[in-house]
Amino acid sequence: MATSAPRLSRCFLIDISNHRTMTSLNEYLVQKRAAWLAKRAAARKDPHIKANQLKANVRALGRSGVREIRIRDFQVISDSPEDFAGYNLGPASPELQLGVLGSCLTHITLIQAAERELRIDSIEVEVTGEQHPLAQQPGFEHVPIFPHNIRYTLDIVSPESPEAIRALHEAVEAVCPIFNLLKNPQTIEGELRHAATA
Repeated sequence: MATSAPRLSRCFLIDISNHRTMTSLNEYLVQKRAAWLAKRAAARKDPHIKANQLKANVRALGRSGVREIRIRDFQVISDSPEDFAGYNLGPASPELQLGVLGSCLTHITLIQAAERELRIDSIEVEVTGEQHPLAQQPGFEHVPIFPHNIRYTLDIVSPESPEAIRALHEAVEAVCPIFNLLKNPQTIEGELRHAATA
């Protein structure tokens, strides 16, 4: 049975590249700004630059039905609760989607704050949504099958002015990839490959 990880109240990261200890978000933002400016400059100078190709592979594991998500060298586990033939080893797909949205909003807030050289003491995002178990069933045809009523709260602790933080928030919503992916209509192409067995 999965257990929740302890919540860390203090950021304490080791920068392996130069063995320097970073103990505050503002120190990280200085490093993030330098990396962001260098990455953007390199992209603009490359005449052959192309879009990044993104890929995730998912498979259902054996008797457990656990969904193993592989992205590059990383593994993420998605599972169902015990009352739905699962083992509760990881979050369900709709929960992961909310987490991905929150992660992207947090990361873009970091990037935009670094670009503007804003002082930020902490950033936290809470994302909520609804998904009804009887969606599209008789009597619930009006209820969407997908997560809906999605909301997020961005909590920022900062000595910067309210105007600067509002401008930061507007910039985040304008360029956050996952926020805009979910907010705007998309086209998804699907392909089925059937390998027959005896």
